[in-house]
Amino acid sequence: MQFKLTEDQRTMVGTVRALTQDRFKGRALKYMDGSFPWENMKELAELGILGMAVPEEYGGLGLPVFDTALVLEEIAKGCYTTAMAVLGEVGTQTKIIASFAPESIKRRVLPKVCSGDLILAICMTEPHAGTDVANYRTNTEVRGDKLLLNGAKTLISRVDEAGMFIVFTRINKQPGRAGIGCVLIERDTPGFIVTGRHHTMGGENLASITFENCELPLENLILREDGFKKLLNAFNTQRCLNPSISLGLAEGAFEEAIHYARDRTAFGRPIGEFQGMRWKLAEMYRDIEVGRSMLYRACATANPFPDPYEAAIAKIYCNEMAIRVTSEAIQVHGGYGFTDEYPVSRFYRGARYGTLGGGTTETLKELVGKQLMTDFPDKDGFLAMGTF
Repeated sequence: MQFKLTEDQRTMVGTVRALTQDRFKGRALKYMDGSFPWENMKELAELGILGMAVPEEYGGLGLPVFDTALVLEEIAKGCYTTAMAVLGEVGTQTKIIASFAPESIKRRVLPKVCSGDLILAICMTEPHAGTDVANYRTNTEVRGDKLLLNGAKTLISRVDEAGMFIVFTRINKQPGRAGIGCVLIERDTPGFIVTGRHHTMGGENLASITFENCELPLENLILREDGFKKLLNAFNTQRCLNPSISLGLAEGAFEEAIHYARDRTAFGRPIGEFQGMRWKLAEMYRDIEVGRSMLYRACATANPFPDPYEAAIAKIYCNEMAIRVTSEAIQVHGGYGFTDEYPVSRFYRGARYGTLGGGTTETLKELVGKQLMTDFPDKDGFLAMGTF
């Protein structure tokens, strides 16, 4: 199976690659302190990249998940922090607004996302529950034409930069997953309090937020009770975009390893001429190509959201593959790979995030395993699955 890019896709990827390699890559180290890559985001906004997931009627490009994944993959080859910042604009939060929000919200929010004037964040994880959505305690009470939001969220990206937040919340204290919906809140809302910050090994800052009697207009209720299934469908987009960053990090580390193996000499010849090193590079390349095929196939299922099981297995593989490949790239570099001066150490630190965000690998393996036990056909096996 081959995925042939259109001329428009090739032009887009080539443009983003040139920008990433010429500018973003050289700036990557300075963002490791948790600062936000505003200058990179501005340049991407000018290209229309931040509006990839926004429908054309709101000023965006309205591109498929596949195109978005291609761009994130390319950005990640140069700067993990920038790739994660872009993910916040083209991922779940934007998809939720574009797919489910009232028209007034769409027209107020989406054009600003495209221009780079508004950063979005999503609030899911709670101090006592991450994957266990059924035990979320954050609650929104509907009071006539007003909403009252109370609760706490943690490990939230872009808190200091975001102007608006999509909050997964229980509605009217209805229990279980059936009670989960989401609301939109602006950061200057009274009762919105940042209670703690956490610097990550990848360079990003995460934060904790408390909502204390935050009063919101009724139109900010994006999804009511029984909205969790819709939210999960939108979240399947993230399960293609998160691994696209993992894939890009692996590719970026591999490119660095190839260059180093050609330039570094030992015992009078380039280290890439030793069989042990060549085999290591071959295995890294093999793993990357397997991941690319799995991810691109999952992206191709999006209509408008990716197949949950294809996305899950692509995410599991690419996340774990990126950790292996970036670690091996450090090994190729020897002691230099352990230093900040060489990009491979940053690629490795960024890759470690993939298995944690957007659904842990353990959660996704359980999801796929349950589906196999229930739906895998007894008679025709893989043939009946219709994969090809």
